[in-house]
Amino acid sequence: MAAQLSTQDTGHRLPANVRPTHYDLTVRTDLENETFQGVVKVSLDIKQETSSVTFNIADLELTAASISSDHEADVARQPYASKSLDAEREEGTLVFARAIPAGSRAQLSIAFSGELTDSLMGYYKSAFTQDGEESVYALTQFEPTAARKAFPCWDEPALKATFSVSLVSRAHLVCLGNMPVESEEPFHLDNSEDLDLAGLFESLSVEDQKPEGGWKVTRFQTTPLMSTYIVAYASGPFQYIEGSYTSPLSGKKRPLRVYATSEILHQAKHALDIAEKIVPIYESVFDIEYPLPKLDILVAHDFDSGAMENWGLITGGTSAFLMDPDKVQLSTLKGITSVVSHEIAHMWFGNITTMEWWDNLYLNEGFATLMGEYIVVDRLYPKWKVDAEFIIENLNDALNLDAKPSSHPVEVPCPDANLVNQIFDSLSYAKGASVLRMLSNFVGQERFIKGVSLYLKKHLYSNTVTKDLFEAIEEATGAGVPKMMDNWISMIGFPVITVTETKDGITVRQDRFLETGHAEPQDNETIWTIPLSLLTVDKDGKPRIDKRLVLDTHEKMIPLDISKLYKLNAGTNGFYRVLYPDERLARITEEAAKGEEMFSLNDRIGLVHDVFALSKAGMMSVSGALNTVNNLRGEMDYIVWDTIASNLSLLHSTWWENTKVTKTLDEFRASLFKPIIDRLGYDDAPDDDSNTIQLRSKAVEQASRAGEPSVVKELQQRLAQYMNTGNDSHISPNIMNSVLFTGVHYGGRDEFEFAKKIMEDTTVPPATSDSAMVAICQIQDPELIKEVFSYILNDTRTQDLIDMFMGLQTNLSTRREAAEFLKQNFDEMEKKLADTFGLPDAITVSFNHLTKDEDITMVEEFFKDKDRSKYNMAYDQLLDTLRASKVWIKRSTADIEKWLDGWSAGSKL
Repeated sequence: MAAQLSTQDTGHRLPANVRPTHYDLTVRTDLENETFQGVVKVSLDIKQETSSVTFNIADLELTAASISSDHEADVARQPYASKSLDAEREEGTLVFARAIPAGSRAQLSIAFSGELTDSLMGYYKSAFTQDGEESVYALTQFEPTAARKAFPCWDEPALKATFSVSLVSRAHLVCLGNMPVESEEPFHLDNSEDLDLAGLFESLSVEDQKPEGGWKVTRFQTTPLMSTYIVAYASGPFQYIEGSYTSPLSGKKRPLRVYATSEILHQAKHALDIAEKIVPIYESVFDIEYPLPKLDILVAHDFDSGAMENWGLITGGTSAFLMDPDKVQLSTLKGITSVVSHEIAHMWFGNITTMEWWDNLYLNEGFATLMGEYIVVDRLYPKWKVDAEFIIENLNDALNLDAKPSSHPVEVPCPDANLVNQIFDSLSYAKGASVLRMLSNFVGQERFIKGVSLYLKKHLYSNTVTKDLFEAIEEATGAGVPKMMDNWISMIGFPVITVTETKDGITVRQDRFLETGHAEPQDNETIWTIPLSLLTVDKDGKPRIDKRLVLDTHEKMIPLDISKLYKLNAGTNGFYRVLYPDERLARITEEAAKGEEMFSLNDRIGLVHDVFALSKAGMMSVSGALNTVNNLRGEMDYIVWDTIASNLSLLHSTWWENTKVTKTLDEFRASLFKPIIDRLGYDDAPDDDSNTIQLRSKAVEQASRAGEPSVVKELQQRLAQYMNTGNDSHISPNIMNSVLFTGVHYGGRDEFEFAKKIMEDTTVPPATSDSAMVAICQIQDPELIKEVFSYILNDTRTQDLIDMFMGLQTNLSTRREAAEFLKQNFDEMEKKLADTFGLPDAITVSFNHLTKDEDITMVEEFFKDKDRSKYNMAYDQLLDTLRASKVWIKRSTADIEKWLDGWSAGSKL
């Protein structure tokens, strides 16, 4: 096992001389003035004698502080003698006249105040409109390092403590926290003494200080030991819908609630239904009961990163949890299920058992992705084929990012907050989940889960590192797990297996795979232990899979009858790509075109992704990849077609400034997807299964984006009817995004304004509103494009900026203009996104489709003098993307043009 990465010796960790054990936190929220004030009393274990205490604090005013200890010579509370605040390190230090002896227990009290901003981090405000009136409420988002923006604390995951939280708010508001409410009563100065809050109310008028001033105090039960980043509270005019579940382990019944403002609450029913089904599955799988008395979900109008697993109070944006209960959009239902399941998985992975430090983030996120989006959802909805969808949504996404020279290991050192924010990416989530899925397939899922249960039980309410997980799975399996998994976690990149055939079998060789081509010797030193999962054909002509074979050397010879069919990485469970000889690839493709007889759905998905990735790297031709797609015309499964669509879109997006390529490629794309529409139509039928619904939606999307005239006309007519009548009942919710996208793209002012109205209607389901947001970015009129840019600057919510930038990039008419727009307004966008996860995405999305030689120089010059500390990873990955695209275009343009010319000539015969 590789040595555990350590950050204890960096300058961005708190001193170890004291350790918090309990927080007594009281916060008064003043929504009218958009401010908050509070007092936190922190119980400390004094590990070393000290006269100073250092903690995390950011964007807060420290108004008073004092300390006392249980040491008999120091019982009296002493105020601080001096204080210092380091904004860059986000630390505060209080110095006291008398030292506090080692071994004593102390209580540090700090009064503080802050502003409720729209930063989406810390304790912030969210805006909403109800009955035509605009208002705000307040909620928290602390992960990874923003609890310090809400109250002074020891904001590191290993420094767990218990929390007693009290919220003072206007009497008509609802207050939420991690734990159930213990008591709630009117607040006035007469009962403020025990809360130390008299000073917090000095700014209030005499009338406001009276009971009839309308304040109340809500006290919550004390939490178990937990990290600061999953503490949560909120105050606002929330309402709720309620359900419950019965624990399969204890028989105890627990309430489950979804909170939201009243005008959107009815759209949260599906989220509640899913939570009721999911929680008991997790208890059974892990053999550990959910430990808190309740579990709530709060749906927020303004939210940064999808959803957040705060213990007992999951929070998230409207798009993560809401859907029209009367118009089920399958992709939205799947998304809600995935988010709810992912966040509930964290109640165990992350909340009960927490990574020691952020370099082990994948122990939280990789597991929540694997368990929440695959294993548990598959048990709930087996017909959704979520294992196959995992390949396109996680595995391939991770492979594409990890193929860049500037990739990083799953386990990466994180010395400061700027870097911590950047590792919430596809490597921590998707690669972490993918290599764990590979391990699960190798040892068997039930044994894998047994090991995971052992891991959780051994480390309840504590913190872990990688070796703790792999030792527990090894205990359950005896499969040599630590040795096998070492390089997958600790090293950058992944291998491509090159297959060479001989008369006696095959030779397999592993090398690091890069999207630009073969790795240089200095980048090709890692030897991975690779489960080969070899599929062969038995004497009865049936497929047989050998999961025991591994490649743990640079090269290995495998005896095999090469006259028969074979395939490596059966089931596409391995985190690698496979390069076959041309003749073998042709034979595999021919067999894959027959459907399920020999190769599974997962095999066919992996085959398509591999050939395009290998063609981009120059290891095979683009024409070979296009031949593979052309041979799969008879495919019946939506997920394979989605894979085909994403890779053809990649070609279109790479050669977007070569009209000869894009025109014929669109014709080819239409020839693939139009026959599916001819077969399935535009409207859902009551007996349609999930595959049919999604295949129809994908075909309509792809044929319309390819400009197929009959499809464009049909979607335009449907939008016109919607605009004329205000009734959308003739449009399946599963094709609404294509109707809006196409209607605006080929339309003018009327279509633009109609989509904009939908986007701004707070009663419209989020999926439809999001589709309208992308749609307005498709307008071709230069004057209306200017209005889109103005809207981004002046009216777009911070959480929606990335979606707008992505929308502008799907419009080929605005790609370069959008990149220039970000350059011209970079300071403002950087300020808006500085505290969120969105800044790296904004940079990547806006520039990564540029393909001219001078574009790389332009990007380097623009960012040359900027402080890139908050997005240096994304910047390096962007440059890699631009270089890889440039090389691919120069290498393969003649090849793709020749193939498309040949296909076009043949299709017209």
